[in-house]
Amino acid sequence: MRPFTVRFAEEALDDLRTRLLATRWPETFDDEKWTYGTNGAYLRELCEYWSDGFDWRAVETRLGAFENSVTRTSAGTRELDIQFLHARSQHANAFPLLLIHGWPGSILEFEQILPLLVAPESHGGEAADAFHVVCPSIPGFGFSEIPKEPGTNPEVVADLFADLMRQLGYDRYGAQGGDYGSVISTLLGARDPAHCAAIHLNLILAGPPKDSDPMAGLSPAEVEHLNRTASNAQTETGYYAIQSTKPQSLGYGLHDSPAGLAAWIIEKFHAWSDCNGDIEQRFSKDQLLANITLYWLTGTITSSCRMYAEQARMGRTVPGPVPTGAALFPGEMIKAPRAWAERRYPNLVRWTEMESGGHFAAMEEPQLLAREIRAFFRSYR
Repeated sequence: MRPFTVRFAEEALDDLRTRLLATRWPETFDDEKWTYGTNGAYLRELCEYWSDGFDWRAVETRLGAFENSVTRTSAGTRELDIQFLHARSQHANAFPLLLIHGWPGSILEFEQILPLLVAPESHGGEAADAFHVVCPSIPGFGFSEIPKEPGTNPEVVADLFADLMRQLGYDRYGAQGGDYGSVISTLLGARDPAHCAAIHLNLILAGPPKDSDPMAGLSPAEVEHLNRTASNAQTETGYYAIQSTKPQSLGYGLHDSPAGLAAWIIEKFHAWSDCNGDIEQRFSKDQLLANITLYWLTGTITSSCRMYAEQARMGRTVPGPVPTGAALFPGEMIKAPRAWAERRYPNLVRWTEMESGGHFAAMEEPQLLAREIRAFFRSYR
């Protein structure tokens, strides 16, 4: 374990501004609903603010308020440095919790929710529900080491994170996440059930049963959401096809152009959130740019996209027997019916339909998600 400081040279920020000002903008037209991709007028507005208004140093200061560390972790013969935030509660009986981000997010997803979990008594909760939160960057995302060889898939990441918790002295812990955080949490429950006591997910991936009528017993609301998912598959999954097959080709452009990087990432925040078509209903420019700038300065957009190809080559995962909770947000792009989820997760004990929010739940509805996480893990401390 060694301390880690988030600080980039001024030259890196100067280079970013230079590239933004030199952007070669493509032709575009009025597309208010973003049906062809990222809206050109909004992207220009965002990049103008990025070049002369956004304060990355303020982000560094906020991250510096947390305990930041990096440590060498191992999974079999594979070893990688993992950077993580460690938000320790003042309560000695606080429960250790791995909080795992996804793509195209980062540890910055959890800025607002961390205090609600570490000191719930200061935010409308009870001290008995406090957590010691460990928030690691996935390898190839942000500040963790970029894998130098193929094969660092979600199974490997789960083993690395289990080793991280072992190094921290946490013999019993929980895991929570959406997107890749959901995948990795699920694998922790399957691969480390002796120590991972329970998992909580805000994205449930479960396909239809093959031995019975998949539509049997589904509610009208579940059928409606399945129809929506099918419609989204026609318009919102192009990124997945590219990133799960040829991510390196995409990466050359995104790594070289900050405007291109921003366009690729904010399209997902616009489409996957509960924002009613107005991205700034849910995220400020500063929030969006903090996350995008982290990817830019660490040079990890290509390696993060490669996770999709690694997962595609990994094969199907099978959840373990640990107690599993699910929080279903209405703006989530993929929401499996409960009957499908129960067939995939053998110990699904909690299913909560949330009031509002989408894919980036910890950013969109930190209070709602924190309350749900506290309620679920109350039985497994």
